[in-house]
Amino acid sequence: MRNAETTLNIIRERGKRGLPINDLYRKLYNPEFYLHAYARLYTNDGAMTPGSTDETVDAMSLTKIRQLIDDVRHERHRWAPARRKYIPKKNGKKRPLGIATWKDKLLQEVIRMLLEALFEALYEPQFSTHSHGFRPQRGCHTAFNEIVTTWTGDRWFLEGDISKCFERIDHQTLLSILRRKIHDNRFLRLIQNLLQAGYLEDWRYNETLSGTPQGGPLSPLLANIYMNELDQYVEQVLLPKYTRGEGRRRNKDYQRLSHAAVRRKKQGRLDEAKELRKLAQRLPSLDPSDPDFRRLHYVRYADDILLGFAGPKAEVEAIKQELGAFLRDHLKLELSQEKTLITHAKTKTALFLGYEIVVLHANDKHDRHGRRSINSKIELRLPAQVVEKKRTLYQKKGKPIHRPGLIHDDDFSIVSQYQSEYRGLVQYYLLATNVSWLNRLHWTMKSSLLKTLAAKHKTRSSVMRCKYTRTIETPSGSMKCLEVVVPRAGKKPLVARFGGIPLRRQKVAILKDQAPIYVMMKRNELLKRLLADTCELCGSTENVEVHHVRKLADLNKKEQKEKPAWMHVMAARRRKTLITCHECHHAIHAGKPTR
Repeated sequence: MRNAETTLNIIRERGKRGLPINDLYRKLYNPEFYLHAYARLYTNDGAMTPGSTDETVDAMSLTKIRQLIDDVRHERHRWAPARRKYIPKKNGKKRPLGIATWKDKLLQEVIRMLLEALFEALYEPQFSTHSHGFRPQRGCHTAFNEIVTTWTGDRWFLEGDISKCFERIDHQTLLSILRRKIHDNRFLRLIQNLLQAGYLEDWRYNETLSGTPQGGPLSPLLANIYMNELDQYVEQVLLPKYTRGEGRRRNKDYQRLSHAAVRRKKQGRLDEAKELRKLAQRLPSLDPSDPDFRRLHYVRYADDILLGFAGPKAEVEAIKQELGAFLRDHLKLELSQEKTLITHAKTKTALFLGYEIVVLHANDKHDRHGRRSINSKIELRLPAQVVEKKRTLYQKKGKPIHRPGLIHDDDFSIVSQYQSEYRGLVQYYLLATNVSWLNRLHWTMKSSLLKTLAAKHKTRSSVMRCKYTRTIETPSGSMKCLEVVVPRAGKKPLVARFGGIPLRRQKVAILKDQAPIYVMMKRNELLKRLLADTCELCGSTENVEVHHVRKLADLNKKEQKEKPAWMHVMAARRRKTLITCHECHHAIHAGKPTR
C-alpha cells in the first residue's frame, strides 16, 4: 500500500492533468492517513470534548483505526448526529456549533486531507484572487493588503454579509459542484450522508436540511468551494459591467487655475501664482463625476464581502440588488438586510473583519515636492470600541483587577497566558495606522497581571514589578517587559514575557501559515510511540491505547507527594499523552495504582 504522501501527490498530478478523479473512496482504506489525521487533531482542545457520545481522543488505539477502516470499506460507517451548542456573537445573538464524535472527526480530517490535495490541483488555480478565507498563504491581512494597494479612488463601500451562510448552504447545489470534478459516487455519497447526519439539541434529534457541519474540519473547505460560484459571478459579470474607462477626465476648474498660476509665475507675479496654486489644490485634479469612468473592487473572506465603487450611489444600489438576486436564485442564500450597508467613503467608515476602512481626503497634506499625497487613499484603523471592549475583560468598575481563575497556576503559565492574549490582538492590528492605541490595553493588562501575581503570592503589585521587570532588545530598540525564567538542567531555560512588542504600524502583512500537509507527512513522536505498541508503564504489548489529558497544567495541581506514578512520568516528559495498556489505562481513570 502506498504511503500517504505518495497518494496525495498522485491525486495532485491527476488533478493538474485534468484526469477524472474516480477512486477517492479507496484512498480511505490507507491507515497512514488516519495516523496523520490523529497527529493533527489530538492537540486541539476540542479533541477531549465529547460529541453525542462519550467517545473522545482518550483511549485512541490502532485497533480503533482498523475498525473504522473496515467499516468504511464495507460502507457500514454511519455518521453520528453532532451535539449542538451555541456560542455568543458580538451582536448579542448566538452562533450554532456542532460537536462531532471523535471517530467522525478523525474520518472528516482524512476526507479533508484528500479533498485539500484535490482542491490544490483543481480548485485553487481557478479560485478568485479576491478570495482570502481558508486558503494557503492567504488570510485577513492579505485581504487588507489588496484593499490598501488597489482600491484608491472609491466613493462608496458596499458591506455585504450573507445571512447564516454556513447554515443555509444547499446540499444539492454543493454536491452538483463537487460532481463536476469528482466522479466517485461512493465518496460523494459519504459526503452527502455527512451533510444530512443531523444534530442533537437538548438530546432531541433534528434533521440538517441545509448547511455544512460547523465545527468540523470539512466545513471551511466545502464552504469555500460553494462560495467560489459567487466569486466567479462577480469577476465575470459584475466587475466587467461596472468597470470602464482608462482614467478620469481632467477637471476644467483645476486646469484653469493651474494654467493661470503658470502664467503669473512667468510674468514674475510669484505671490499671485502661489495663491492660485493653493486655490487649485483645494479642487480635485480629475473630474470625480466623470460619467465615462467607473471602478468596482471586490474582496471576500468566508461569508464577509466588501465592494468598493467609484461612481454614483444609484449604481451601488443596482449592484446590491444584482448580488442579492444571484445569491437567492443560484446559491439559495440571502443577503442580511441589517448588515449589508452602503457607506459613503468620504464621510463614514466601513467595518470589515474588525478593521475600519477609511478613504482619506485632505487637501492640506503635501509631500516634499508640494504635491497632495493622501487624497483618496485607503487607510486601515483600529476601532476605538475594540480597545475599550478588551480592556473591560481585565477591569472592574473601571479599574484593573486580578483574575482568580489563574491564581493556582505557576508564574510562568500566568505570564504566558497574558502574553498570548495580548500578542494575538497586537499582531492582528499591526496594519492599522493607529495601532499605538493598544498602549492603553497594555497598561490595563499589565496592571491586571501584576495584581494576579500579587494575589497568588499574597504580596503587593510593586513587589512583583520589581521582581520580574526586565529590559530586552527589540528591532525598535530597548523595551521594558515582565519576564519569568524557569531554569532546566541540561536544557535551555523556559522564558515567558509580557510586553516587549513594539506598537508600530506594519505596512505589509507577513503570513506564517502552517506548512502544507504533504510536507508534514513524517511521523511525529506520538505516532512512533503508538506504533511501538508497548505500554510505557508496565511494558505490556496487549491492547495498547493512548491516555490523554487536556493540558499539562492539570498535572501540576497536586502536591508532588500525592502524584501517582503515571502523572510523574507525563510531567517529567512534558507530554499530554501516555501510551498504556488497557489495564493501566483503566487503573488511571479509576484512581488505582497501575501495574
